[in-house]
Amino acid sequence: MITGIIVALAEELSTLKTLPNVLWERSLRRGKFIFLTDEIMLVYSGAGAQNASKAAELAISKGATQLISWGCAGALSHELKMGDLVLADSLLDSNGTETPVNATWHQHARNILGSSVAVYKGALLNSSDVVSTAQEKQAIFEKTGALALDMESHAIAKVAQHYALPFLAIRAIADPSSMDLPVALSNALNEEGEVEVSKILFSLARNPKEIPHLIQIAQYFQIAKQKLSAVAEQLPQIIAFQSASD
Repeated sequence: MITGIIVALAEELSTLKTLPNVLWERSLRRGKFIFLTDEIMLVYSGAGAQNASKAAELAISKGATQLISWGCAGALSHELKMGDLVLADSLLDSNGTETPVNATWHQHARNILGSSVAVYKGALLNSSDVVSTAQEKQAIFEKTGALALDMESHAIAKVAQHYALPFLAIRAIADPSSMDLPVALSNALNEEGEVEVSKILFSLARNPKEIPHLIQIAQYFQIAKQKLSAVAEQLPQIIAFQSASD
């Protein structure tokens, strides 16, 4: 059994370094994969649904028998704070179409994680673009009831569903629902789905008043990464799962 873990951003990759007995590679290019252990494969996808779908297909072609979407998310519910852990029980697209996760694996993961951290379950919404304002987040929450959103999990879930493979989405909250994202960050992704530092610096040069706001969101992002790093220590127990079809 091989678990393929799909990670969208280079800044999130290091959260898996705490995985026990990990074989770490300092430089991993987007669209490539490495085996962290004999049973865990990491694929660096880049942001966005298309990149995530390609990464999921790559993981399966290299032997993955179950998939995890791993990284940070933006909160839609006011209940969620930075660093809170969302273990999605379903994935929603923009049309409200729901893709469930594997219920047995989800419960297995909750049992393991719930002994050490607070785990929030609920729907995780797909977003094709960065949702940057608190007003937008509130409107989406009222419409969908989803706890949080990201840009990759639904696409990975669809690939897993196509191949009848178990899937989980494990996401830590990087920005609360009440926070507007800095413009510098909202426009930071390039066409390949990677954060382009030069875009951030150019935006800040034009609007230096955003610097304190950007520092704050960077601190929240670090809190989310710390939560993921703690969860990574328990991944061997989480992936020790047998689906009903096995």
